[in-house]
Amino acid sequence: QLQASGGGLVQDGGSLRLSCAATGNIFSVGYMGWYRQAPGKQRELVATIGSEGTTDYADSVKGRFTISRDNAKKTMYLQMGSLTLEDTAVYFCYAAIVNWGRKTEDVYWGQGTQVTVSS
Repeated sequence: QLQASGGGLVQDGGSLRLSCAATGNIFSVGYMGWYRQAPGKQRELVATIGSEGTTDYADSVKGRFTISRDNAKKTMYLQMGSLTLEDTAVYFCYAAIVNWGRKTEDVYWGQGTQVTVSS
């Protein structure tokens, strides 16, 4: 139900944009966000965005990453800039989705997309 894309290999200081598209029998998409998991490290919440566009960022990415969403496309983006080796990780998106026929939201996760920053 969530498809993440946009990862890849980028040089130190470069940029990437990740996308996370919600598909299916969707009534509404609520809060969304990105986590990342680097080898040997704990999972880190990178950025979140509410249904009205309110955003929040981990201190480690503030000023470098921008989270946004296109509600019409049911898609979220993470624009990443000034990338460093420390940003190398698998990035996972999540979203709170209400499907048609249901009264409550469920949290869905994307499959993860690898971001590798090289020196």
